[in-house]
Amino acid sequence: MARFRLANAARADLAAILDTSRDRWGEAARNHYSKLMAVTMRTIAAAPEGPLAHDRNEVLPGARSFHLRHAPRGHGVKAPVHVVYHRIDRPGLVVILRVLHERMKPLLDGRDLQP
Repeated sequence: MARFRLANAARADLAAILDTSRDRWGEAARNHYSKLMAVTMRTIAAAPEGPLAHDRNEVLPGARSFHLRHAPRGHGVKAPVHVVYHRIDRPGLVVILRVLHERMKPLLDGRDLQP
């Protein structure tokens, strides 16, 4: 299985998403969403160009997106609303660029790739 790493922007996105989840729906909901994020990122790392990962070259060359609603079940989240943007950095390593609400327009640039 390939590995993944989080770009700085993705790390900040995740922190904000999980804080918001906790503030609005409580610690249990935050934990469920955290599990969903982890499962999704492992799924992406295993098949970054899989059928559920959409080409997003219009945003950034090599970028792809994966909606959390396509993640394997069992995490306790009924209606996830976020999209993970990623790209293959090198064979065996996927970079998670951003994690954005499905209504947000992705803006990806070189700063998103910083470790």
